Amino acid sequence: MTEEHKRLAANAKKAIPLEQWGPYVSERQWGTVREDYSQNGDTWNYFPFDHANSRAYLWGEDGLAGISDYFQNLCFAISLWNGQDKILKERLFGLGNNEGNHGEDVKELYFYLDNLPTHYYMEYLYKYPQQAFPYEQLREQNRSRGKNETEYEILDTGIFNERRYFDVQVTYAKQHSTDIAIRINITNRYSEAAPITVLPLLWFYNRWSNGSNTAVPDISLVNDHTVLARHNRIGDYYFYFQGADDALFTDNETNFEKLFGRPNNSIFVKDAFQDAIIEGTNTEALRNRKHGTRFAPVFKRSVNAGETIAIYCRLTSQATQQPFDDAFLQLFDKRRGEADAFYKAIFPRGVNPGMARVQRQALAGLLWSKQYYHYDVERWLSVSDGITPIVPSRLTGRNSDWTHLKNQDIISMPDKWEYPWYAAWDQSFQCISMAVVDPVFAKNQLLLLMREWFTKPDGQLPSYEWNFSDVNPPVQAWAAMEIYEIEKKAKGKGDIDFLKKVFNKLTINFTWWINRKDLKGDNIFEGGFLGLDNIGVFNRSYHDKGEIQLEQADGTSWMGIYALNMMDIALEIAVVDPSFEDMVTKFFEHFVLIAEALNDHVLWNEEDQFFYDVLCMRDAPPQPLKIRSIVGLTSLYAVNIMSREVFQKLPDFKKRFSWFKNYRLKNDLFWPNEEKGDGEEMLMSLVQRDRLKALLTRLLDESEFLSEGGIRALSKYHEANPYSVTINGEVHSIQYDPGDSTSDMFGGNSNWRGPVWIPINFIIIQSIRRLGKFYHDSFLMEYPTGSGNRMNLFHISTELSRRVISLFQKDKDGNRPIYGEYNWFFNLPENQDLILFYEYFNGDSGRGLGASHQTGWSALVAELISELADKE
Repeated sequence: MTEEHKRLAANAKKAIPLEQWGPYVSERQWGTVREDYSQNGDTWNYFPFDHANSRAYLWGEDGLAGISDYFQNLCFAISLWNGQDKILKERLFGLGNNEGNHGEDVKELYFYLDNLPTHYYMEYLYKYPQQAFPYEQLREQNRSRGKNETEYEILDTGIFNERRYFDVQVTYAKQHSTDIAIRINITNRYSEAAPITVLPLLWFYNRWSNGSNTAVPDISLVNDHTVLARHNRIGDYYFYFQGADDALFTDNETNFEKLFGRPNNSIFVKDAFQDAIIEGTNTEALRNRKHGTRFAPVFKRSVNAGETIAIYCRLTSQATQQPFDDAFLQLFDKRRGEADAFYKAIFPRGVNPGMARVQRQALAGLLWSKQYYHYDVERWLSVSDGITPIVPSRLTGRNSDWTHLKNQDIISMPDKWEYPWYAAWDQSFQCISMAVVDPVFAKNQLLLLMREWFTKPDGQLPSYEWNFSDVNPPVQAWAAMEIYEIEKKAKGKGDIDFLKKVFNKLTINFTWWINRKDLKGDNIFEGGFLGLDNIGVFNRSYHDKGEIQLEQADGTSWMGIYALNMMDIALEIAVVDPSFEDMVTKFFEHFVLIAEALNDHVLWNEEDQFFYDVLCMRDAPPQPLKIRSIVGLTSLYAVNIMSREVFQKLPDFKKRFSWFKNYRLKNDLFWPNEEKGDGEEMLMSLVQRDRLKALLTRLLDESEFLSEGGIRALSKYHEANPYSVTINGEVHSIQYDPGDSTSDMFGGNSNWRGPVWIPINFIIIQSIRRLGKFYHDSFLMEYPTGSGNRMNLFHISTELSRRVISLFQKDKDGNRPIYGEYNWFFNLPENQDLILFYEYFNGDSGRGLGASHQTGWSALVAELISELADKE
């Protein structure tokens, strides 16, 4: 057992399996719903980036390479100045939703290099230009570009040409849970010496201004290399630093005078360090003040060409006479060695070094993306932020029917800049990847969103803070079984108690779906956008439900999958606890009835051999929306293989199963089951063999869904054949867009109209693999379609994995598809092993698009790499 595994075992015994300190600081708190107290819900403009340096947050903190305790009382991050910028670099810059030609987007270069689940070792790399940061250039260029043009990125500005930048690498190594060693390495990549000012920031989250904590904490000077941070909840912490040129104090308070023209209580405001360093304003006063709620030692350095300098700090709950002794310096190498040992133990043998780096950085990103998340909807609706007065309309505003929701937790985020808030189905994918490194935390995270302070009393799970009532695909039961199997494989024993907890919670949610999303009671389901944003010809969440009903192929398929997954969980539990046997029968029968509705209803189009959504309008026949998208492929995800052994252990279920089967076959009703000739295994799926073949023929067709980097979200068929439908005189159209969205739906910042999405590929690959294990060589398909090359489904799943993995691999010229035209930068010696995990990938070229640190679900590539290594 590695040292990290020992620490994880100790954490697993805690009621909440969390380390007290971790990377819990968000990378964007501005522009979030929680900080928006406007009367019109204009989140991005109410708290823009330009306010962030000067305005105290109410619901959390953000910073560069930041850490905090798990209630975010005390925070640490870095601040930088290159001598040219107009502001200190304290947080990552990006465009608000109204500024980019494809919605919001971070415009910085930063990388999560390493992390351990307990955060005893963490590495973060930020690339800081030596010239003035091109804030306005990025805004103007993106504002002027249209939807059919690519985004203007920071590498397009020329600011990184000639390697004129610093590599700022922040490394954390813990001596123990409350003793953290900090190293800030600054490397000058340019050919000439360059100046840089570094401010390691220590500050308290401002809870005192909003009345939730009346005791004001304090950071006070002890001597010229030590301050003492005192807080009534977390106690005392000493912060040690060495060789500083200055030491400045201020308070984490809004600069009302600068932002709103109102007088401040004092000069000690949040942006006082910025004014002191850049303008020389009030420097003496900040230096002479010996306490505050925000502190920074100041390091002014000139770094020679190619040189690396180091700045060391230490944050600890215990006073020490020698904070920077030999043991301190050796700790970084020691913890790095423990990280190497941990990942060597969890990764399968046979993974080549290049792919091992992809895996490790994927999981590092996932671990870095843990964030303190605080949101009390009832309180948020009913109080003022001290800037905008309370108005009655707020009480009926955004999320006003979710007043029970009171979140204050550490949550794994999809992306701490682009998506610094949880989303129900993102969370499920994240937990699958998390289970590889920390199954206990993964299980707790999955259960967290099902807890009473998250889930609505009627059983609905919260979607995301922009609209908790939106509906995401119900993947939680599927994720629970994936997590269960990952842990069972690693430990030799599965966690039945975890499955019981999940099952009890999801039974309520399943009932909500049945009652709320099956309007006719015929097992045909709606669901709205179902997390797929603009894949539809119109926004599926908002149509005139009095005049129009949308019967959804994916909504119905997801419910069939949900029922089958719940049956899987009940089966696993019932083998050791017979009281769950009735629930196996319940969800099995749900599955059969939904499968019947999906296949016998008009959702299946016999002419096109494909599933489509169907538009039902008053006084008009049902109209299939003939869009070849993953909406029509969702039915492939439901696959279960049951052994004869299970039937022997569950006699009541066996009896009911036999009766139900005989009854339905005798009455010529649908039956979603196929048995092997030897009778040892039975397959249950939403799609029978003939339709499975038809769907796979399209799926594996390179002129339709199959790309070099995996399965596209929309068939390439629609590139030459756009689809349109007229509703109430208005024409709605959709066409294949391989890259960024050309639609304004959902802010235009997400695109399911052609790109490759790893989570969907992951589910498809897993399902085809299961089908392959059942059929073996009795079911062969051309791969690719039309090639004449016939393979069984298990081998096809392997080839699909290779395609997705290839997005991150270097080709014969040393280029990675994900970087496209920016490979010139990522082929530089210092950058050739740096990996970004994008939200989605161009359906033609494989270039990464959308959020650049979406390890929330793109980290699934790590599991694909492991599975491929296991098979080989």
